[in-house]
This record gives sequence, C-alpha cells and structure tokens, in this order.
Amino acid sequence: MTLLKTTRLAGGLAVLGFTLAQTGTAQAYELLSSPDGALNIDVLAVHGWMHSRKNYDGRSGGSSWREGFAKYGFSGHRTLGGTGDVYGALDWVSSATWGDGDAGGNSIGSERRTSLEEAYLGWRSGERFPFLGTDGLDLSAGRQVVQLGKGFIINDDGLNLGEGPAGGALDRGGAYYLAARHAFDRTAVARIGGDRGLHGTAAWLASDNRAQADTELLAGTLDYTGEAGTLGLTAVHGLDVDDAWADDFLRQRDGMNVYSLRGDSDLGIANADFAFEYARQYKDAGTETAWYGQARYTFADLAWTPTLTYRYTRYSADWDSLFTGQNSPDLGTWFQGEVASNYAGIFARNTGIHHVGLSLRPTQSLSLGALFFDFTTLEHRDARNLDARELDLYASWMATEHIAVSPLVGFYKPDKSAADGGTQVGDNDTNVYAQLVLAAFF
Repeated sequence: MTLLKTTRLAGGLAVLGFTLAQTGTAQAYELLSSPDGALNIDVLAVHGWMHSRKNYDGRSGGSSWREGFAKYGFSGHRTLGGTGDVYGALDWVSSATWGDGDAGGNSIGSERRTSLEEAYLGWRSGERFPFLGTDGLDLSAGRQVVQLGKGFIINDDGLNLGEGPAGGALDRGGAYYLAARHAFDRTAVARIGGDRGLHGTAAWLASDNRAQADTELLAGTLDYTGEAGTLGLTAVHGLDVDDAWADDFLRQRDGMNVYSLRGDSDLGIANADFAFEYARQYKDAGTETAWYGQARYTFADLAWTPTLTYRYTRYSADWDSLFTGQNSPDLGTWFQGEVASNYAGIFARNTGIHHVGLSLRPTQSLSLGALFFDFTTLEHRDARNLDARELDLYASWMATEHIAVSPLVGFYKPDKSAADGGTQVGDNDTNVYAQLVLAAFF
C-alpha cells in the first residue's frame, strides 16, 4: 500500500552541530589498551529545552517541548602487524520527546525508542601500499555514518521524524531537533588514496528510514588536494526506493543521477577560505540544480578572533535534498535557520538563501555567534511564499571537560502567514524561538 506522506521532506533536520563539533564527540573511556590496540566505552547524553511562540503545522499559539537522547556503546581498533589495522564500533541510541512536540508538528511529545545505531567493521592498510600513502586503502561495511565531500548531497541519514506526520508511520523515535540517529542501515565503503593528492571514495548506501523511503544508492567522489586546496567531483546514482513509503517525489530517486563539481581553497590569502559546489540532478520529472558559493575570513590578530562568513545558496524548485543530514560542524551549515529549516518548511528546495555569520572566541571554553539568513522563494510564489528573514544568536560553553552548554535564541520574520500562503499560524509577526542544549560525554 502506498503511504501518502503529510510531512515536508524538505524540512525538519536538526542541527546541534556547533556544540558537539567543538566538544568533540569522539571522547571515550578506555576500557582496554595495549600497544596493539584499544577498546573504548563511548557515552554521549544530550538534552534540550525548546520553546517557540509560533507554530507551523496548523496549531494556533506556540509550543514548549523537551528532547533527549543517550548514545552508548563500544569502539576500538587493533593493529595486524604489517598488514594494517582493523577498527569498528557497536552502539545504541535511546531517544525521547516530551511536552507539546516541536513547532513544525514533526513530533507530538510521546515518542520513545531504543535502537541499534552503529555496527560496523573496517580495515585500514597502514603502510602496506606505499604508493597509496599511509592508510591509503580504507574498507568498511555495516551500519555507519557516511559523508561525501562537504555533505551538500550526502551528509548522513539524519532525518528523525516523530509521530506527527503520516499518523506516526514515519516515527523514528523522537528527539526530532537533536536528531540522534545518523547511520545508514547498510553500507559498503572504499576510500582510496588518503586525503592528499588524488584520492576518492566509492560507497553503496541503503537507508532504513521510512521518511527517506528506504532509499538505496551508489555514490562516489574523486578529489585532488594540494597546496592550493581541493577540487572534487561527486556522482550519485539512485538504485531503489520502497514504494510502500514513497510518494511521487521520492519515487524519482529510483534511477536518479546527480553530479557535482566542488572546490575549497584559501586562494593564497592567509586566514581565508573560499568554497563552492555546483550540482545537477537528472530524474524522470526533469533536471534540477543546486549550488552555493562561500567566503570566510578569520581576523586572527583581533581580540576574540572573529570569523566572518558569507554564503549564497540556491536550490531549484524540485531539487531533492537526498541525505543532507544533521552531521555538520557548525550551526547553519546546510540547515539554514533554526526556525526556518527545522520548523517553518524553508529548506533545500525552491529557495535562494543569503547567509552572513559571525563567530567569536572570548576564551578557549566559550564561543559566541550570530547567524543571519534571508530567504527568497524562487517559483510558484502565488501558491506558497516562504520569503523570510531569521537571526540566530548562540553561545557554546565548555562548562567542564565533559559537559557542554549551548543556549540559542532565534528571531524569525516571515513575509506571509499561513492564511496568505506562508506556514506561520496566526500572523506574520516575528517569532521568538529559544532553546538550551546540554551535552555530556565520557
């Protein structure tokens, strides 16, 4: 039976990114250790308090809710003499949502689930193939997170819907914004050539995420990294979707081809970084495009070492965002605007986005930031107009070696209300959104 989905596939991936990237989720307790390897116990617990004055799912008023998850398990590696080393991980996630559910109606507050998250094994070649460099061949398989390039097309399987859409049929266990689950269900990945010179990745990925219609695909990258930076190609071919969970849009993934050209360089300017990616998507319904250009500069000699970022991103009307998941180093990377992308429905389709970001580092344990976004709907504006602006202010504080605290307040101003072709219920006044996220890792 075909399920007619009521959720916005284009909305609703959460980004905790900045806090966890700064803290380093690779923290672990060493259970066993020897010159030949180690076995670690990994524990990460995250809890968030969220409030939005406005809703975007038809409910009047606002929403207050909590989300939490704990990720726990084992990871390790062991050398095999002159034949490289093996590595792997086995862990689980327990997640939940309480209260009203999120402002976009993706969760309702009663979600609870414990499930296997990662279970994979890998082998790295060490010095066995000198012409490929150290660990120039890396093979892995199992249930794991896979990111290709900058994650513009393949980032992770991070869509974490709750019981709100489709009568709960797409429920993945709650913690919609925190997005605890990222791993693809089945993978086989080969990385060749390390990360310098000519190198690449070939991957087979299969999702068990119903909101992604259990998509299966092949993907590969070919990159050259030198003194000047990186220039790379990405290719993706859709193999299959499960018709039981696919709507007409997701069925286009079967046989879809996506190609992109990307680059990253400082262009010879100290403390600067310039990046771009241009992608074309070929599917039965037609050809779609998506691209971005970004410039970033760090004022290394100024107090608090401010970093200024500008990026413009453009997604065509029926661009399929595929697996642009949560696994990003900074807030606002591909989920642009904490209200806009997570709740209001402005995501990687039919939109142009100007973004300006500023981050400051007053101390080693404290970071501050401001993110501004300007959204413009590109086509079919009479039917749905999601023009809006958003300003997010945040902090990330390492309270102790094992505890991080990240408050955020967002101001989201749409041009239209839900009654006039937008999504914000009641009016188009400025919505004030606030959250506090605590992360503990051992």
